[in-house]
Amino acid sequence: MKRIAILTSGGDAPGMNAATRAVVRKAIYEGLEVYGINYGFLGLVNGDIRKLELGSVGDLLHRGGTFLYSARYPEFATEEGQLKGIEQLKKHQIDGLVVIGGDGSYHGAEALTKRGFPTIGIPGTIDNDISGTDFTIGFDTALNTVLDALDKIRDTATSHERTFIIEVMGRDAGDIALWSGLAGGAEAIIVPEESFNMDDVVDRLNKGRERGKKHSIIVVAEGVMSGNDFAKQLAEYGDYHARVTVLGHVQRGGSPTAFDRVLASRLGARSVELLLENRGGLAVGIRENRIVENDISEILKEKHTLDQKLFDLASILSI
Repeated sequence: MKRIAILTSGGDAPGMNAATRAVVRKAIYEGLEVYGINYGFLGLVNGDIRKLELGSVGDLLHRGGTFLYSARYPEFATEEGQLKGIEQLKKHQIDGLVVIGGDGSYHGAEALTKRGFPTIGIPGTIDNDISGTDFTIGFDTALNTVLDALDKIRDTATSHERTFIIEVMGRDAGDIALWSGLAGGAEAIIVPEESFNMDDVVDRLNKGRERGKKHSIIVVAEGVMSGNDFAKQLAEYGDYHARVTVLGHVQRGGSPTAFDRVLASRLGARSVELLLENRGGLAVGIRENRIVENDISEILKEKHTLDQKLFDLASILSI
């Protein structure tokens, strides 16, 4: 193993740059050459590849987004796309690859490994929806972005005695909604993994009114329905003075938290160690504060599950 490359794929997440920095500097420390691939698998197929030096990743640790850029490229799921990618890797004499991203990125990493090219996956997605790891890079930062917004919105909700519905990201996974809702004291948390009954939500709001509560916060994951659709359904039960805030892509940006920077650094360094051991088809992660690795194929078979105890706790504490 003399040369490795790194790419970021799918939706960006705060901490991707920190992970890239760790891969580059750990690899150079170990005597390897490192190449950066711009625009994910699209850039791989197009040969948009450049050599990275120590200075290439300077002043990146605190920056959100990804300086390697990202692009979706569904064509990489085809044999033709994969063979074109491997052709470019061979052309640049690259021996191993690190892929930072989510589920779709892991499928690409799995495919390359099956074709004889060792690839390591690093979980980079704000949704925290990758199995085999307690946390993904970017989740903590996104969570704190949402929490900051919830705290500010609660001030307005109190001043005007209103119910605020906050729509957060989470198409298939409700971790952002759950964790921010619990940390922000939301009266109701609506996530894709758990069915909800509007009668129960209304009953909770009414009980709050009866004891003199002047405002309420409801967090809705986008995978369930939009905040506006939720508000329309709620309006059928009466006037709760509801207002909707859609946080949108603001959740993806911003300087990564200390937790995400450290996590990204640990995972990036471990991925290089695995390639030096000539091991591929693995995904690194963190379990009980220990860096672990799992077979990517097994990870892709597992479905992300919501922390049921945490969800129950949020419900209990919001009575």
